Amino acid sequence: MDVERAPLPVQKFSNPDITAKGERRAHVALSALETLWFNTGTLCNITCENCYIESSPKNDRLVYLTREEVRSFLDQADALERRPVEIGLTGGEPFMNPDVMGILEDSLAAGYRVLVLTNAMKPLQRLKGPLADLGRRFPGRLTLRVSLDHYTQAGHERLRGAASWVPAIDGLRWLAISGLDIAIAGRLVSGEGDTAMRAGYHALFSDIGLALDAGDPGRLVLFPEMTASNDVPEITESCWGILNKSPDSVMCARSRMVVKRKGAERPVVVACTLLPYDPGFEMGATLAAAAGPVKLNHRHCARFCVLGGASCSAHG
Repeated sequence: MDVERAPLPVQKFSNPDITAKGERRAHVALSALETLWFNTGTLCNITCENCYIESSPKNDRLVYLTREEVRSFLDQADALERRPVEIGLTGGEPFMNPDVMGILEDSLAAGYRVLVLTNAMKPLQRLKGPLADLGRRFPGRLTLRVSLDHYTQAGHERLRGAASWVPAIDGLRWLAISGLDIAIAGRLVSGEGDTAMRAGYHALFSDIGLALDAGDPGRLVLFPEMTASNDVPEITESCWGILNKSPDSVMCARSRMVVKRKGAERPVVVACTLLPYDPGFEMGATLAAAAGPVKLNHRHCARFCVLGGASCSAHG
């Protein structure tokens, strides 16, 4: 595995099959489609520093998926020999999509567990009634994972902008009172380390009356920092043995994401929640077409998934 820390050479991640040092690049086969993600659109009510896919109030590179478009992929999922166990909604802010409640209802009614990634701010809070109703109708099957980048207001607002903390905490408190299932997503960007971060979140949860175990990685997910300028090693076939990791441990072994690009006639399936814009990770217009292997030809593959050990799904 290439571990040099020199300035990022242009030839890195330039060949899907061979690394800059001429070694065979690692790839990951789809072992089972466990989580089917839908990017509901990249528009968001806020702009965050280091957002993985640059969501903002102006970024509509990925347009809103419609209820009918999502339904077509749910039908495809139902027809698979082994259908997914989880549907994930991400954005942007999913609750800005005008069809989001219909998408949620269809996914839950089809028998799936559903995970929604949200900032819990105004777009979610304007739908309190319909969300609470879904929670009552489908108990234990809908999880809202709220992005709270740090356990302090200053740390959170450094990444998410001024005046973003209080609305997020208000949304969290409402979710707890409503009885909806909650998880939290933080970011390892402060240099504190996993143990210190979890201790900080534990104190916050106690302070705001949130009954979450900060030591549970399923309830508090701490994502690694990913900056485009950071140099990272390329992952080769030999890395699996060196790192004592299995390709099955990587997110793209168990998930795919549906996106619709601005100006496109129909949605397509991509390999990863983090790489919706890279044409090298587009895998076709159907779930069947997207069943092939993924070549780890991006720094996010190394930084986030292989070395960072992170996953966007609710269950690793």
